[in-house]
Amino acid sequence: MMGPAHSLSGAAAWLGVGALAEANGHEMPWPVLLVGALITAGAALAPDLDHKSATISRAFGPVSKALCNFVDALSYGIYKATRGKKDPRRNGGHRTLTHTLVWAVLMGAGASALAVAVGRWAVLGILFVHMVLAIEGLLWRQARVSSDVLVWLLGATSAWMLADFLDRPGNGAHWLFTGDGQAYMWLGLPILLGALVHDIGDAITVSGAPILWPLPIARRLWYPLGPPKFMRFRAGSWVELKILMPIFMALGAVGGLFALNVV
Repeated sequence: MMGPAHSLSGAAAWLGVGALAEANGHEMPWPVLLVGALITAGAALAPDLDHKSATISRAFGPVSKALCNFVDALSYGIYKATRGKKDPRRNGGHRTLTHTLVWAVLMGAGASALAVAVGRWAVLGILFVHMVLAIEGLLWRQARVSSDVLVWLLGATSAWMLADFLDRPGNGAHWLFTGDGQAYMWLGLPILLGALVHDIGDAITVSGAPILWPLPIARRLWYPLGPPKFMRFRAGSWVELKILMPIFMALGAVGGLFALNVV
């Protein structure tokens, strides 16, 4: 799928998690619901860091371009070193390592560990990166006609304000994990969810996604999971734009209303 659909599906997924949490008596404070939805929207773009033309590769200028080249080379190297007898030869690392459950878990766990170990500055960094990505994904038309600096300033301002909201008593710094030193441990969850939602979104397109790597399937370690071929579509096609994106918006709205206990 394309960036806007990935971001919308990510935000909708977190709002759905908020609705489930409310139904099970573990209500999300509204700042957690908002921040989590934005982080998930941003994180849902992150697996395409292995693609030089992806939104994330352009989002932070030379820094993200260099990181994209590194991740692409790393992914390609791991693919070549681990591919099974029936896995085809490739010319790059797109839709390999970063499109697996292993990568999603590592990114989520790493973010949680960083937030707990470093504290506020790590939280601000995580928020900044994902706010910029959320702006690029959810407001992609506006972001494309704006300067990168303007988007970065908006991301930095949003990160600072949201961190202040979360830091206030009862607003969510200790949501889900309440022990000493566990503030913001939950930040890894929307990052994991965003990556996983991205992978599922790509799995229903023509190429599929190797979500379960390194589990062998049909003698392939990089088996591209997906529905039957007649149910798949091309990224950016009318199915994505005219059907899936409105569905994601509707599901997100319903999930948000349930999460806030409005309905």
